[in-house]
Amino acid sequence: MSGAFALLRRDVALALAQGGGGGVGLAFFALTALLVPLGIGPEPETLARIAGGVLWIAALLAALLSLDRIFQADWEDGSLDQLMLAPMALEQVVLVKAVAHWLTSALPMVLIAPLLGLMLQLPVSTLAVLTGAMLLGTPALSLVGAVGAAITVGIRRGGLLLSVLVLPLYLPTLIFGARAVERALMALDPAPVLALLAAVSLLAAALSPFAAAAALRMNAR
Repeated sequence: MSGAFALLRRDVALALAQGGGGGVGLAFFALTALLVPLGIGPEPETLARIAGGVLWIAALLAALLSLDRIFQADWEDGSLDQLMLAPMALEQVVLVKAVAHWLTSALPMVLIAPLLGLMLQLPVSTLAVLTGAMLLGTPALSLVGAVGAAITVGIRRGGLLLSVLVLPLYLPTLIFGARAVERALMALDPAPVLALLAAVSLLAAALSPFAAAAALRMNAR
């Protein structure tokens, strides 16, 4: 566990020191939400109706911007080879790196989502559901993204391939996340949809480390 915490601190510190994908993703997330009223008009009812979907689409696309840095930098400087030879299981390394990506890329989006929701005319009563849905759903973005990053590591300009691989797997998170906000907006119980959203993240946590580790081992041959 001490090795896992050390790796987590290292990855978080590097991400914060370098800025890069996490900061760019957060800016993209905020700018997308800011541009929506300019594109479709300022009508409060229209904005509130689409706010959940808009924020989730923006979160998905913003997460894609930083996925390649989960493994690519370590691959380029040889650190990944050392991690693969370390006593820590490679599956645990993948999980720690996915958590680091979530902390530096997705968590900031979760924190500003209520403010952007207010700007998009979401009622205050729905903001807790929006925040809860993003807390439950965004881990799946990092976990599934880690699999795509592992498959494309070492490929020159693999960002487009990474997006093609990962985006279809993001669809359940997008659908359930937007649906939870929609149900809250309609004064319906969002708990069943939130449970499905949590199930997607738990399934990703159970399967993604093994899939990503297998992809890394294949690329290392």
